[in-house]
Amino acid sequence: MTTTAEATLPTDLKAVYLTAEDLRVAASILYNAYHDDPVFIDAMHTGDQTQFEKKLRGAIREELNSLWQEEQVLIGLFDGDRLIGVACIATEQLPLGEARFWNWRFKMLLSAGWQTAQALMNKERSMLEHLPSAHCGVLQFIAINPIEQGKGYGSRLVQAVVSWSEEQPELDGIGVFAANPQHVQLFSQHDFSQLERLTIGNVEGELLFYRGHGND
Repeated sequence: MTTTAEATLPTDLKAVYLTAEDLRVAASILYNAYHDDPVFIDAMHTGDQTQFEKKLRGAIREELNSLWQEEQVLIGLFDGDRLIGVACIATEQLPLGEARFWNWRFKMLLSAGWQTAQALMNKERSMLEHLPSAHCGVLQFIAINPIEQGKGYGSRLVQAVVSWSEEQPELDGIGVFAANPQHVQLFSQHDFSQLERLTIGNVEGELLFYRGHGND
């Protein structure tokens, strides 16, 4: 059964892996979508809006580039040739939290500051501690272009993440931290279960987990 929003989705909507040429637009989508994200706001707490925006842009750029260079999973949602959504999954092959590579720490320090790097590593550490195994992916980013939100695209992007997960027999599932109740509801509609209530810095939210039908 489809919702009204799902029923009116464009027929040429597709979810595919991003290419190098897509990264600039992907970074722009993530920047605009995460501009009001409580975790980033808390991590980069400053009274200077210009500095905050600079740090946010730098943090997203460096993390996206790092995921690309480490051959992690970058999924783009396209309406025809137009990129409208992005989902980034870090697999177990990428060290997260305190195990982050020194070059990531250095680049994040230069682009967003050491406090931001520490906050992001703390978030990853907290998530990893509560995931059911070491063989889990972490949904680092998921976003729809703000001007395209409210049209059912978010649900389609989560479906793409779930479909990818189902095709990975070595993966025990995917975890994501959600502080927005609407985001919790969206993931729950796609069989993400609530594992733990976490506090990341000063932000409370839910650690959600998609186990997958092959790992029941």
